[in-house]
Amino acid sequence: MIKRRIYHLSHIDLDGYSCQYLTTQCFDAIKCYNANYGPEVAARLEEIILEIEQNAPNMTDEESLILITDLNLTTKEANWIEKEALRIGAKLQLLDHHATGATTAERFSWYLLDTSRSATQITYDWLRKTSGFDPDYTFKTIVQAINAIDIWLSNDPLFEYGKVMLGMISGAKEINRILFPKQDRAFKLSLIEAAKQRVNEADAPIRLDDELHQIKKTFFRLAQNDTKDNLVAFYVTDLLSADKERLTVQYQTYKGILAYNVGNTSIIGNTFLVNNPEYDFYMDINFRGHFSLRSNNKMDVSKMAEHIGNGGGHPNASGGKIENYKDSFVYAQVRESIQQYLNEKSL
Repeated sequence: MIKRRIYHLSHIDLDGYSCQYLTTQCFDAIKCYNANYGPEVAARLEEIILEIEQNAPNMTDEESLILITDLNLTTKEANWIEKEALRIGAKLQLLDHHATGATTAERFSWYLLDTSRSATQITYDWLRKTSGFDPDYTFKTIVQAINAIDIWLSNDPLFEYGKVMLGMISGAKEINRILFPKQDRAFKLSLIEAAKQRVNEADAPIRLDDELHQIKKTFFRLAQNDTKDNLVAFYVTDLLSADKERLTVQYQTYKGILAYNVGNTSIIGNTFLVNNPEYDFYMDINFRGHFSLRSNNKMDVSKMAEHIGNGGGHPNASGGKIENYKDSFVYAQVRESIQQYLNEKSL
């Protein structure tokens, strides 16, 4: 029997992540990706094509399905992904509700557009029809809440609950999604699961709102309890340490780690350097090119900040800005660009 492997690209709001919440409940062989509108959509589609090609030698008994939800494609993007899918032998399915995709939807049979339902509702109905998902309607109520807020059905009894969920996901910024997309997605899907568990309770919107802080702390707690800020900092530090080879950069004779838009540099940077004494500096850069540097008495980062970004500060804590910095939706490209810049500055 031919097995199906799903490559699921979705938007980065409540509706988009809720689509993935459903598909990950339905399918075992699934890999998820997320994108905002604009160039990031094309970048993620390219990632998916490359992933399928790399897995092809080990997938002789599998078929690949590229599933796109809560994102409308331009005609150019749809033409490109259709040609690539045909080239690698993958199937395509797009489920969306944005009217801006109407022209493209008319041209492609795999493009399902329905402006009367949220993408989550469309995905839920599609999964039930094609995969026999949720025969007992376990997910029906939470889908209704998401549908109500996403297409603004203010008279729906679950509208207020959906409103709390909307803020829950938009405010879930504790993990940077570019640097650690898998963990960021797992965090957000765990929040949706927690919301599902409470949707039928009395005063459910108030209860979810009251308990959200504790729900987040539960996800980040690795051992003993602490403040949420500290729990998040220790969690992210562990992620950085576990993945440090991918994040390593060099400046002159010094070895450093490059984070992307992580924030909380004092706690995270210093904790990482204490736990990883082979590193001389910690650098966190944001999408505008502003950077923070930390050291643990291994080098004078104020001199580094002055040299690479007209910045400065203290020997163990400094910052600056890289002029003409070019951001990317792919961390590997950010790291490559920064390493090239550091190499040029080291000459």
